Amino acid sequence: MQESKRQKQVAGLLNEEMNRIFQRLGLNMIEGGMVSIAGVKVTPDLLEARFYLSFFQVKDKTAALQQIEERHHEIKKELAAAIRHQLRNVPVLKFFEDETLDHVFRMEELFKKLDEERKNKKE
Repeated sequence: MQESKRQKQVAGLLNEEMNRIFQRLGLNMIEGGMVSIAGVKVTPDLLEARFYLSFFQVKDKTAALQQIEERHHEIKKELAAAIRHQLRNVPVLKFFEDETLDHVFRMEELFKKLDEERKNKKE
């Protein structure tokens, strides 16, 4: 289903504010690795926001995601203060691991293997 203009606007606003909140609360650096928001999807009724988090050099991604979930209330409070003039209700926040980087690395490995196999066949 196509995202509406309003959904995209709200997602952009939430992405921008959440990046600031992550920096303020120190959630952008966990266990020596970096956490960033890869994307935000908002439901058509604007009641739920799904944040896709990208983890770079974080050893235990599940523990990092759990750490963010534990601070959910604090994050939502900060977000509510930041967007109180733009949105009537603060959406329910859900955090997911963005696996795009993992897929990219797997694809690169597959392409390298295929390239090596081609070179070996030519010899």
